[in-house]
Amino acid sequence: MGDQFFNRNLYRLNDIYTTSFLSAAYLLLSYFLVGFKSDQLLLVLIFNLMFYLSDGTRRFIVGFSIFIIYWILFDYMKAFPNYLYNRVHIEDLYDAEKKIFGINFHGLVITPNEFWSGNHNSFLDVLTGAFYLMWVPVPLAFAIYLFFKNKHEFLLFSLVFVWVNLLGFVLYYLYPAAPPWYVQEHGFKFIAHTPGNTGGLARFDTYFDIALFKGIYSKGSNVFAAMPSLHSAYPVIVLYFGLKNKLGMINLFFLIVMLGIWFSAIYSSHHYALDVLAGIGCAGVGIVTFTIASRKTRLGAMVRRFENRIAEKAV
Repeated sequence: MGDQFFNRNLYRLNDIYTTSFLSAAYLLLSYFLVGFKSDQLLLVLIFNLMFYLSDGTRRFIVGFSIFIIYWILFDYMKAFPNYLYNRVHIEDLYDAEKKIFGINFHGLVITPNEFWSGNHNSFLDVLTGAFYLMWVPVPLAFAIYLFFKNKHEFLLFSLVFVWVNLLGFVLYYLYPAAPPWYVQEHGFKFIAHTPGNTGGLARFDTYFDIALFKGIYSKGSNVFAAMPSLHSAYPVIVLYFGLKNKLGMINLFFLIVMLGIWFSAIYSSHHYALDVLAGIGCAGVGIVTFTIASRKTRLGAMVRRFENRIAEKAV
């Protein structure tokens, strides 16, 4: 009768050795690369708890390990700032934005960021802050939905998400770029080790008398990683898979969120319109190249094997 409550398959020695080694290696490497943070220990505890709690939670956390890998890579970028490898684009990007998307305002040509910085209001401050918060929960909630509804689509969504991020990371190092708020705060002079800044999102914090965005951007991996805007890429991926899975009116919600995040990125001075377009392009290239690769390489077979690993067992 005890076997009903104790699944020996969850506690095989090989699994215990593997998870213990990976957990220790992650914490040790993190300590040397970016320093110890409580977030790292929390991640390890959550992973191990779900890995050993039940067969269902193990399959869930193994499936979401793709997102964990993304988070770790993003965090480790702090150890290798992109401005050490290429020149940071500040004034030339600002000039290009003004030339292409410049607004004639009171006889001066200004960027859209500068226009909204001087013409903001409380309604838009709250609305854009709410939209900008959605870049994490909407893709994550959609991934959870796909995990339980269609594991094959979940894997495709997860892999495309990570692939688009990797493309974005490469562009960060090839073309380090300062965000609009940096120009507003520091002008065109490059200042290494500049801390993160909430930009126009500070008005959201002020309105509610909280430090939500301040807390988020104080942990930013790299200030000079504005091009492309991956915040703008994520809702494109979500909408693509929403349309692919024929989710009906939910796709209207995804569309509104996507447009809202694009506008919020510019309104809050976190991205130029050029950054947003680059993020959209990055998502498009990622989706197309992954689709081609899954059809013409062994990637499709690898996805199917991983799908079988996280598929639900009959009870």
